[in-house]
Amino acid sequence: MASSRIERRSIANPVARLPTGEPAAEFRTHSLDLPLDLAGLRLDQALARVLPQYSRSRLQGWIEAGAVQVDGRLLRGRDKVLGGERVLIEARLEADEQVVAEALPLDVVFKDRALLVINKPPGMVVHPGAGNSGKTLQNALLAFDPKLAVVPRAGIVHRLDKDTSGLLVVARTPEVHTALVAALAEREVERHYIALCTGVMTAGGTVDEPIGRHRSQRTRMAVRSDGRPAVTHYRVLKRFRSHTMVRAELETGRTHQIRVHLAHIGYPVVGDPAYGGRRRVPAGAGAALVDALAGFKRQALHAARLKLAHPVTGREVEWEAPVPGDMGGLIEAMEGDLKAASAQRR
Repeated sequence: MASSRIERRSIANPVARLPTGEPAAEFRTHSLDLPLDLAGLRLDQALARVLPQYSRSRLQGWIEAGAVQVDGRLLRGRDKVLGGERVLIEARLEADEQVVAEALPLDVVFKDRALLVINKPPGMVVHPGAGNSGKTLQNALLAFDPKLAVVPRAGIVHRLDKDTSGLLVVARTPEVHTALVAALAEREVERHYIALCTGVMTAGGTVDEPIGRHRSQRTRMAVRSDGRPAVTHYRVLKRFRSHTMVRAELETGRTHQIRVHLAHIGYPVVGDPAYGGRRRVPAGAGAALVDALAGFKRQALHAARLKLAHPVTGREVEWEAPVPGDMGGLIEAMEGDLKAASAQRR
């Protein structure tokens, strides 16, 4: 990681600043410089790149409402940017956009004045959306630290799918949030996952295939020539009789990226309801493995390691989280099946 980039984004004061005289949850404030490589894009497109936590319609609404200043001027969403402009956003959220705090259990792996690192359990949605108005990680974070109300999406800068477990970093101030979003965009945050795949891989490798929305099934993603660039590196950790455990590293962060890429090369994630295909059981498998595979109803994917430059100190920090119990049990069943098969051959 380039130290010059770290220094430019270092934060002198990580303490949240509440908008004077206003309820904290009503505002979103950002101050940032547009990257030079966004030159030629429309303003709304450029903002969508640097603030991916917001929908395009919300950003367009803020532009139309005059809440976005570019070098001190008000522009239209279709106006082109040059790159390097200073953008200031001071936007009010409507009442129905505010998320209610809920006291829910949180596995806090790390905390200081700038960051939280959370080990998300499988089954927890990261932020409210259609069909999930509460009991999300965002609701829980607002109860854990009410000052997160002034930070976009309570500090969440990247997501995990509902049924994917593991590590997430959370910014505790708007300044740190901006720094972490920039670090993710510049590929300075390392995210390693453990996945159980269907099929026996011969070796690791890299999948460099663009990903976009599926043409007919809008809840799914797919490899598409007109999609956004996506790169996943994977390495074999252990081979079982009909499955492989791999470590996958994200170079980019597209929706469902690991799941789509591994399915694309013929090794879908075990239990994946969208991309997993038919369950595979090795010939002669014992009851333990048969039951474990039949009972595993989610994708076997876990965000195991997170590494980044601390946005305040600039020092590299990293965290690891073991696989949760259900995935650990599935791995044990596969190991037991492998040992039993080896013993029969002797």
